[in-house]
Amino acid sequence: MAIACVVLDFDGTFTDVLAEGAPFLTHFQQALYRVLGQDATAAWDEEVAALHSGVDRYGWEVAGRIVAPATADPYLTATCTAHRLLQRFGRSQDEAARTDTVQTLYRDAYRHSATAFKEEAKEVLEALLATGLPVAVVTNAHTELVEAKLTRLAPRGRERLTVYGDARKFQLEDAVPKDARFDALPEALHLDGVLGRPVYLRRGRYFSALKRIWDATHTGPESTLVAGDIYELDLAMPAALGAHVQLVERANVLPYERAAVERLGARGGVDRSLRAILPRLR
Repeated sequence: MAIACVVLDFDGTFTDVLAEGAPFLTHFQQALYRVLGQDATAAWDEEVAALHSGVDRYGWEVAGRIVAPATADPYLTATCTAHRLLQRFGRSQDEAARTDTVQTLYRDAYRHSATAFKEEAKEVLEALLATGLPVAVVTNAHTELVEAKLTRLAPRGRERLTVYGDARKFQLEDAVPKDARFDALPEALHLDGVLGRPVYLRRGRYFSALKRIWDATHTGPESTLVAGDIYELDLAMPAALGAHVQLVERANVLPYERAAVERLGARGGVDRSLRAILPRLR
């Protein structure tokens, strides 16, 4: 089926995540240490080293289930490390309260993140918007902050680019309202031979954002191309729903991410350049 709708992740997909994340990380750590009541730099380094020790064992945990790799970008690493340090220093043993604390730290620090788009970001966004297809950004970041960064980039056709922020792609929950497509999803995908843990699919908040786009554009997953840089957060659920996906490969892409997309055959694509999205629309 021809592509009739394009959905894009933002941080790490269209941005240089290391450059934009550096000031974020500084502010995030300072704020976290204030919550902890101490300078925990040494403990931070210890926890980051632990997260790097194995993708099968460690990651971003929500309700005891790993929902994303912990080391894909500075935002994920900061989030995961903060959870571990809050537990380690006994500041918040309740997961819901801990998540609220970390999300508040994240939103406040994200305001200090740099604006560092990839070299080809403006060119590719303009080319996508020039197709006349509906193009939307779905991101975990706060809507107004992403809107401001895109306005600063100022691609031609910017007024047609819609942002759906606070998507909480990490949240494992039912979709509201209910939808038969979501209900048909299995709980998890098993990537035998490349990953020793399940990839959880039922991310209701993310699905609801996608459904809003499909309802507004009279399209569906089978005619949608979703592009993102983190397989579990951005691509696994859309792919399971039948969407076409493009992994915008990071320098530290994990082998299982590439393998999972390659297993999709013609519905999957992997490339470091954003420009690789464009031929898939023809």
